[in-house]
Amino acid sequence: MTPSAPTVEHNAAKHRYEIHVDGERAGLTAYLDRGDQRVFHHTEVDDAYAGQGLAARLVQEALTDVRASGKRVVPVCPYVAKFLERHEEFADLADPVTPEVLEWLESRLG
Repeated sequence: MTPSAPTVEHNAAKHRYEIHVDGERAGLTAYLDRGDQRVFHHTEVDDAYAGQGLAARLVQEALTDVRASGKRVVPVCPYVAKFLERHEEFADLADPVTPEVLEWLESRLG
């Protein structure tokens, strides 16, 4: 049996995008919405799926969805920030990470 292509789903109830491989959640990128900004604060891929390019695929699809929704991206997550540096086609979506955003995020995440 050949593995199925990874799929990305927006799990709005849990404020994250998830990437699935053969029906198993392989990783996620988590966010909180602040007005018209989607603040990405954490990205992870399970060790069992490391090195397969899943994080890049996950973040690319998440940013594509953010663009379609008309929101902006605040890349607090270091992985999302690095992805934005390397993929200029998404540069127009990015807002800077400011002390205000970090304070707001910390107050939400506890």
